[in-house]
Formats: sequence, structure tokens, C-alpha cells
Amino acid sequence: MSDTPQVLLAHHLKALKLPTFLREHDKLARQCAAEGVDHVRYLLRLAELELIEREGRMVERRIRAARFPTVKSLDSFDFPAIPSLNKALVLELARGGYIERRENVIALGNSGTGKTHVALGRPARGGCRSGSPPPPPWCTSSWRRATRSGCCACRSSWPATGC
Repeated sequence: MSDTPQVLLAHHLKALKLPTFLREHDKLARQCAAEGVDHVRYLLRLAELELIEREGRMVERRIRAARFPTVKSLDSFDFPAIPSLNKALVLELARGGYIERRENVIALGNSGTGKTHVALGRPARGGCRSGSPPPPPWCTSSWRRATRSGCCACRSSWPATGC
């Protein structure tokens, strides 16, 4: 009979689709009790854990939906290997302000200079993490085929805030 509240709580948390609450509530309750944390802060910690996990899953879903040929990030880009590359400009472009202003960016350079890495690093780092939708599946431009992240021909029907 004493297990009834736990069973009901587990059922309700599953129904509400709160997997992190379900997995972490008991362990966190013991930890907060040991630290003397009140119930509001306990719930806050649980909600923060749930939110962090949901955001992580959202980023993973958006990256999968964008169908990048490989997942790259600017954190893994070797800037010292290409000293002529303006790191500040690349990082500024990674913020995505040009998308909101509906400006184009053209990456020119020799083979092996990191153009694709930088192009894939921007959407994976900024666009998909900021909640921007991936490009539409009907986009068939050569850029889309090359990087699975850009769109030019159908830009008018694709949100300007996309990856």
C-alpha cells in the first residue's frame, strides 16, 4: 500500500511526458533533503534538469532533420592551421545576423581550407540550437546538396531564420 503514491507518481509523470522528472525525482529529493533545500527549490532543480534535457534532444532532432552530411562545429575547427582566415569574421558569421538581415554569404577558397566545415558549423552551432527550423526538404540547390544546410532557389518560401 505504501508503494501506491510512487506508482501513481510514475504513471502521472509518464502521462505528462516528463522523463527527467521520473528518472531524477527520487535521487534529487534525497539530495535536497540532505541539503535542507525547500520544496520550491527542489521543483526548480527538477524543472531545470527537464529543460536542459529537452533542449538537448531538440538540438539533436533538428540536426538530424537538417540531414547534414557530417556534424561539424566551430569548436573543432583548427583556426591556426589557416592563419589567413579571419577568425573574428567567421565567429561573427556563426552568430547568424546575416540570416536575419537576409544577406548572402559566399565562401571562396582552395580545396581543404575549411569552407564546408565552417558552413556546417554555423547551422549546427547556431541555427539548430537557437530553435531555427531546418531547410525544407524540397530545396534542391547545389549548396543544399553539398552541405545540406543552405538554400537559395526557394529562400522566399523558407523562413529567414532557418539554419
